[in-house]
Amino acid sequence: MTITIGGFDGVHVAHQILIKKSDIVLIIEKSANLTPGLERCYYFNKGCDFLKLKNIKNLSKEEFIQYLKKLNTSKIVVGEDFRFGKNREGDINFLKKFFEVEVIKEIKIDGIGVHSRVIREFIIQGNIQKANKFLGRNYKIKGTKIKGQGIGKELLPTINIELFKPFLLPKNGVYLTKTNGFYSITFIGKRSTDENFSIETHILENFDKSIERGLISIEFLEFIRENRKFSSLEELKKAILKDKEIALNLLKEKYGFS
Repeated sequence: MTITIGGFDGVHVAHQILIKKSDIVLIIEKSANLTPGLERCYYFNKGCDFLKLKNIKNLSKEEFIQYLKKLNTSKIVVGEDFRFGKNREGDINFLKKFFEVEVIKEIKIDGIGVHSRVIREFIIQGNIQKANKFLGRNYKIKGTKIKGQGIGKELLPTINIELFKPFLLPKNGVYLTKTNGFYSITFIGKRSTDENFSIETHILENFDKSIERGLISIEFLEFIRENRKFSSLEELKKAILKDKEIALNLLKEKYGFS
């Protein structure tokens, strides 16, 4: 049996190469926030097993090898920076003494190594298109519907969500998004009306209200503008209508939406 081992937060394009070559994905669970918990397993159709870092961090390199043998492991596929065992004392050369090992060299896009830490930085900066390129898909967060202020019902009704897992949020601002598969615009940040933090999404297409029940997923496509404070409700309304106009134009020009 062939396994690959790592954190796999994001399940990005480099991770996918490792996964495609394996039968089992052994996830070392630590502090994932691009794809927390089982979210990682939704992006591949392979066996998915978890190991808590706190349960294995004190294993010697020999003890970790014994654990892998219990999994009936014959081959291991890893990146060239793979280390294991207490104090990261185990390396690829040691691993090769016990298993067939395939080492995948660092994958680069635009001259930049594809790593979860790099993608996190793109997201924090609001550089969504770059993050999506490195992920090989649209960055996605998930949450459940909560009650909003109700101010925008007549002008631009929104679905307010609360994250159900600790997903990394892009920087505050307005984004072109897809909400449960429908094109939308999403606001992240402190509202001008009450200074409370919120995640609000307005769907730009006709949709069945039933999608508001259960989990709501928001995929980020493009950054539209920075968050800013408005001096009046009228000024806020004008900005919201402008955001919608920009989003619809982007959808027509780049996504074939009409």
